[in-house]
Amino acid sequence: MVNKKLWAILPIAALAFGCQSNKSSDQKQTDRTVFLDVSGMDTTVHPGDNFFMYANGQWLKKTVIPPSESGWGSFYTLNDENLQKLHGILEKAAQSNSKKGSDQQKVGDFYTSGMDTITIERLGIKPIEDQLRKIDALKSIDELIAYSADGFKEGNGDLFSFYIAADERMSNKNAATFVQGGLNLPEASYYLDQDDKAKKIREAYTSYLTKLFTLAGQQPTAKVDAEFVLKIETAIAKSHISPVELRDPIKNYNKVAVATFQKQTPNLKWNDILGRLSIKTDTLLVQQPKFYVALNNLLKSESLDTWKLKLKADLLNSSAAALTKDFRNAKFELYGKTLQGQKEQKERWKLMVSTVDESLGEVIGKLFTDEYFKPEAKKRMLELVNNLEISYRDRIEKLDWMTPETKKRAIEKLQSFTKKIGYPDKWKDYSDVEINKDSYYANLQSASRHAYKEMIDKMGKPVDKTEWLMTTPTVNAYYNPPYNEIVFPAGILQFPFFDANADDAINYGAIGAVIGHEMTHGFDDQGRQYDKEGNLKDWWTPEDATKFTTKTNQVAALYDGFTLLDNQHVNGKLTLGENLADIGGLNIAFDAFKKTKQGQESTKIDGFTPDQRFFLSFAQVWRIKNSDERMSMRLKVDPHSPEEFRVNGPVYNMEAFYQAFQIPKTAKMYVAPEKRVAVW
Repeated sequence: MVNKKLWAILPIAALAFGCQSNKSSDQKQTDRTVFLDVSGMDTTVHPGDNFFMYANGQWLKKTVIPPSESGWGSFYTLNDENLQKLHGILEKAAQSNSKKGSDQQKVGDFYTSGMDTITIERLGIKPIEDQLRKIDALKSIDELIAYSADGFKEGNGDLFSFYIAADERMSNKNAATFVQGGLNLPEASYYLDQDDKAKKIREAYTSYLTKLFTLAGQQPTAKVDAEFVLKIETAIAKSHISPVELRDPIKNYNKVAVATFQKQTPNLKWNDILGRLSIKTDTLLVQQPKFYVALNNLLKSESLDTWKLKLKADLLNSSAAALTKDFRNAKFELYGKTLQGQKEQKERWKLMVSTVDESLGEVIGKLFTDEYFKPEAKKRMLELVNNLEISYRDRIEKLDWMTPETKKRAIEKLQSFTKKIGYPDKWKDYSDVEINKDSYYANLQSASRHAYKEMIDKMGKPVDKTEWLMTTPTVNAYYNPPYNEIVFPAGILQFPFFDANADDAINYGAIGAVIGHEMTHGFDDQGRQYDKEGNLKDWWTPEDATKFTTKTNQVAALYDGFTLLDNQHVNGKLTLGENLADIGGLNIAFDAFKKTKQGQESTKIDGFTPDQRFFLSFAQVWRIKNSDERMSMRLKVDPHSPEEFRVNGPVYNMEAFYQAFQIPKTAKMYVAPEKRVAVW
């Protein structure tokens, strides 16, 4: 339901990953933490031929993706460390016998209820039986729409998707924003492509739905029912715009009066729908109107029985992870094995730790930061952010393609960034969430009711720009355009990204590049369209905008040429914003590093100069090995490039890299200076 726009650094569905420091035998003797994994490098590869493989080749050769994962490497292992920390917090809370209603009681009992698979098995399908009966009892399309709208309050809404957040042209005002929805596969091409791979995924999806309907007691008609659902979702998919089109903030900003929208979609009674959603407004933001026009038509052209099957399929799919083992196994076969290449399901405790974090994020986040994120780490991180801001300003002032007028506004925007580090200044209140040890599904519903009420309460109120859109233990970071903010949760502020004991080359190459990345999102092809107040407003001169577009087209073309697997190309337009952020972020981080004492020296550590350590630190942050299935999905829908190109793309367009490793013109990936791409 909630679909807030974030410019984040990490791949989709990889909400948190990382890597551990290494100690060799001689290093154990001196007790010196090694921040650069020399053993993971492949020095038989010349750094000018493939720097990603030079920095990570041996590690990639030796690493086996764990059977419960779709990939492995830096972010994954750091996420694993955070899960272990949260696990300890939750186990302690579960055994504390804390007072009813306390934070400890809520997170402890929520975790306990999810671990109680005996009770979950005993209950079977009972948690959703009432909802299934309500769907069966629907007698008209109007009743079906009303049921779908009512469900959002319990976390089971259907037919459409929406959220309440800042109006992107009036960033201090909240607005109801409706977006395309209705699909259970990752995006429309999975329904519409006619290659063998897409057909096999649709077959797997149909088998999955057949299994769900069978488990729900519809065995005689389960396969036919599943085919009806696939048919209607395929029709819905034809109305969806592509992942590339979704990146255009202007195209996706459509403000419309409710009365006007009602005329465009007469089968959707919007006054009734909004009333059921508790939304009071006379205007809506509709990001993808084509979807709602198609939905309006399909509600009339498809039978009520077909739509009821669609609602049942959505309910069973969204609930499967919280039901019996048979439901969980069925879901894993599709979403884990087929789509992501996992061989086994994750351990139950890991799934439950993640669920508690998703449901009661700031309760467990506070417990996490109290124990694992110290004030000195926050102070050091703020110093790094401020240092990069200075370097970014210097770079903007020196740009040879931008006019003074636009430079002035760019610097004003840069200096207006809100910097959020570690954790919120004020924690959210979950007093209305009721949690019991023996009712996992009911606990999920209680958390969903809280989240919905929290969101709906924003209507009619000024935007609270102190709000965080990620939980504290998350291994990620983001730039949020309407808030004009860069955010770094405590979860990512650990090695290999950040360590107070690491030398500057390591920190600037790792977290420094992340900081620069998020800053650059404020000036990528999307972020640049928002002003310093977070409003979608053009502040560029036409001349500068034209030059910017010329430069970004060159970046898109560069990444279009990268291929993986069976010659599948990176989509340069889909990944443009992230690629701009990677290139800009690394350049800014290097400039900031060169202002440090170590950056101005040449003393070697582990056999490498400070500049070399900077680039190697950057490359080893991105050492990730993906399953073929996961990578294939990412190439379709992920705005982030594969890790190899997140490293090689930026470095081979930086003169400092060529100097650091003395790259000759004969190197395989050498790019002549006049052909190198750079914007910021």
